Amino acid sequence: MARQRKRKGDPVHGWLVLDKPVDMTSTQAVGIIKRLFNAQKAGHGGTLDPLASGILPIALGEATKTSQWAMDSEKEYLFTIEWGTSTDSQDKEGAVIATSPARPTREAVGAALGKFIGEIDQVPPKFSAIKVNGERAYDLARDGEDFELESRKVVVHEARVTEMPDADHTTLHVVTGKGFYVRALARDLAFDLGCEGHISMLRRTRVGDFTTEVAITPEALEAMGEAPADRMTALLPLETALEDLPWVDLAPGDGDALRQGRTVKLLPHVMEAWRADDRSRREDRLALAMDGETALAIGEVRAGQFKPSRVFQV
Repeated sequence: MARQRKRKGDPVHGWLVLDKPVDMTSTQAVGIIKRLFNAQKAGHGGTLDPLASGILPIALGEATKTSQWAMDSEKEYLFTIEWGTSTDSQDKEGAVIATSPARPTREAVGAALGKFIGEIDQVPPKFSAIKVNGERAYDLARDGEDFELESRKVVVHEARVTEMPDADHTTLHVVTGKGFYVRALARDLAFDLGCEGHISMLRRTRVGDFTTEVAITPEALEAMGEAPADRMTALLPLETALEDLPWVDLAPGDGDALRQGRTVKLLPHVMEAWRADDRSRREDRLALAMDGETALAIGEVRAGQFKPSRVFQV
């Protein structure tokens, strides 16, 4: 029987909230954090363009099993539209495809934003990671291929103008659901205003419960010490991305059974606490099983039992 190859690195588990600088890709950021922690496994909780700065949650070890919750969570952005030119990528890195002397007023921008609040149909930018017949859209766009992307439903919870320092620039703040593209909003907003425009600055300030208050730059992380262990205080627990899940406490001795993927019975007082939690009203009945202060698994609560679907080996 072939021996299983041992992973390189240490079994580090948790979330690192990186304040990503401009001109760094999300993949590069993950590589840097994986090196600094000498971690066996790492991944991010939602891509952030090289042009953009701000919150990039990076999952280490077993926290990667919770990445989808970060990707699906609310996000906040602060961005600036530069009026007068449109680019093929809708940001300042693209080639100019149109120009116009038209400039909107602050009042006009604010009024036009109302159309984009709520559930809307949005066509993603062609310069995006969406796959078209197995190919990334941005690769097809760079090769000059002619293709169209289908619109999708996205949600905008809030959109407002925060600043207009001059006629050429407008800064906006948006709070969105999953799958939303800020560059697409800039494109559509410019079209509705009869102007040309592109994103000249983009900063993500929140991903779910990951905020700038707990974020750290790569430079600050490097300065914490020479050894990976010196940086452990910068990590958040792996369950940080699961704030929308109710908790259920395991009975003494049930932790081992759960680690083996077995269904366990929940005590009556645990079920009462679960029912009293508003988060238990989820249709999927998902919950987070806790053994004291340790998160052990995500699973379903049904008929007084907890059936694990994702077990954390920590």
